[in-house]
Order: sequence, then C-alpha cells, then structure tokens
Amino acid sequence: MLSEDELTRLGHHLVNVTGAKTVHITHIKRYHGGASRETYGLDVAIDGQARGLIVRRDPVDSLIDTERAVEFAAYRSYEESAVPVPKTLCLEEHDLSVLGAPFFVMERIDGGEAGSPFDPNSYAPHRNAIGQQFFDLLGQIHARSAEDSPLAAVVGMPFPTDCWKIALDYWANEIEKDALEPQPIGMAAIRWLKRNGPPPPPKRLTIIHGDYRTGNVLHDGAGKIIAVLDWEMAHIGDPHGDLAWALDPLWNSGDPGFAGGLIPRAEALNLWSAASGIAFDPEAFRWWEMFATVKGLGIWLSAARALNDGGNSDPILAFSGLYPLAQANQLLATRLAELAEAASGGAA
Repeated sequence: MLSEDELTRLGHHLVNVTGAKTVHITHIKRYHGGASRETYGLDVAIDGQARGLIVRRDPVDSLIDTERAVEFAAYRSYEESAVPVPKTLCLEEHDLSVLGAPFFVMERIDGGEAGSPFDPNSYAPHRNAIGQQFFDLLGQIHARSAEDSPLAAVVGMPFPTDCWKIALDYWANEIEKDALEPQPIGMAAIRWLKRNGPPPPPKRLTIIHGDYRTGNVLHDGAGKIIAVLDWEMAHIGDPHGDLAWALDPLWNSGDPGFAGGLIPRAEALNLWSAASGIAFDPEAFRWWEMFATVKGLGIWLSAARALNDGGNSDPILAFSGLYPLAQANQLLATRLAELAEAASGGAA
C-alpha cells in the first residue's frame, strides 16, 4: 500500500501536472489480480471536484517485464475512439522521489466489473452480448492505424516478416531465464515454431493489445463492455497473435465450443474479421495458436520465479505458477503429438 508520505508527494505531483490549485486524496484501495504493475484506486478532490483515478506503479519484481511508457502510449492510442479506455493523466519515469518507482496515472472507469475466465457463469446472463462486443472490440483495436499511433512513436514499426521472430525470441528467452526446472515440452514447441514460421502478416500490421482476454475488460453488469484494460504487453505486429491469445483454451471457462467461454468460435471469428477488415488466415493462426500457449508458459514460469525468489508476494503469482502452467504444458504436448501424428501419416 502507498504510505502517507507517498500519498502526500503524489498529491503535490498531481497539482503540478493538472495545474490545479488543490488536490486532496480522500481514499485509496489496492487492486490485486494483475501482477505486472501495482494498481491503486484513488478517490481525489481536484479543486473541489471529485474524481476517481488509477495509479499504476512498477513493483520490485513483476510477472511480466514491460515498459510503463508502452502501456501509457497504448491507452493514448485509443482515447476518443470506439474502444473504451481510461483517459491518461500523467507518466513519470525518471523522478523516483514521488513514489520510489516509475508510475503513471489515468482516470478510473467506475461501475464496471471483471469476469473470471475460470468461472463459466461469470458473464451470465449476458454472455452472448458481451461475447459479441468482446470480439467486435478486438477487431476495432486492429482496425486502428498503427503507423500514426502514440504507441508507434514509442515502440517503432517492425518489418512485417520480423514480427514472429521478435515475439518468439522474446518469450523463448523468458522461458530459459525464468524456468525453475527444465521445460522439455516448451522447448520442443519453440523448436517447432522456429522451423515452421507463419506466412507474412495480412495486409497491414496492427496494434496488438498483447493480453486481450476475458478478465481484462470491464462490463456494467447489464451486458455492456465499458473498458478494455491492462495494455502492458501492447506492441505492433500480426493481429492473429491477439486473436490466438483471446481464443486460447485457458480462457474458455471449461467450454471448448465457445471462444473465450462466450460465443461460438465461428461467430467470434466473423465478428473480428468484420470489425478489423482483415481476413482470417487459418495457416497463420495455427502458428500463432501454438505461440500463444508458449507465451503463456513464459508468463506462468515468470510468475513462479518471482514468487520463488521473493521479489513479489502477490497471491496471483502462486495461482499462475500452478494451474495455468500445468495446462499450458498439457496443451503443448497434445498439439505436438498431433503434429507428429500428422507428419507420420504424410500430412502437410
């Protein structure tokens, strides 16, 4: 939790960045569930006007190593768009005297709740309506021009044919760096991915949310998505990467026939394609589908490492290092066995 001294310094900082005469912080709440940033909700009075803010501060150790400027720029890329995101307020990367670590502040979107991907009733009775919006919004994320976005100004535009290599090299390194024990299944999947690169991206590269899944959107309890959150893994690349992560079996709430546990897979793909203007490529998706599970393996191994080393005691790390890690290994083993069987039978 932020200390009284930190809250006082943060109040002074907000006076400077907003140009207000007074900023009073009246209440603070710590949010658990995401472990790449410490997240706090603040009730503040800015020149007497009540506002809700969110502070995202870098922890000592995190589940995912990301740059806070990237997440900040990703939010800015969709302000005033059809994709509902909080309005950004300020980013502080260099002055550690305020909160002792880099942080940024954005407005809080109130009146929303996040569903759990592990609870099949999480979105009932509005599962269908939320599912349609969920995949339509993913398409709208990918429809936005990446070249002129605030995110591109921070991360740059990669060469289209390099996207998969950049992504795979990063997560292969994370697995090698953070694994507490050998990972033969994950390494076998990485070898397959390296030997069988995907076809070139579709007609354009897009902004990639990087962690687009149920649990990272807020809904109002009446069937409407009101916020898309947690953009810390945002980058620019092949949109099939986002789609594969959103469709990963880990998020289907135990119902393999439904994308993200929400709507039938075919409907989800049609909604995404219509909103993005991008044709679904089954061959590309097969590669990114395997990659998505390898990425998940890297995340869960990082969680286990951070907890084991004592750098972060967030309870989400204990869960992440157990159930999702085991499921990722099982899924990769099944897919590799299917590929080996197809190859031995003469399939392409």
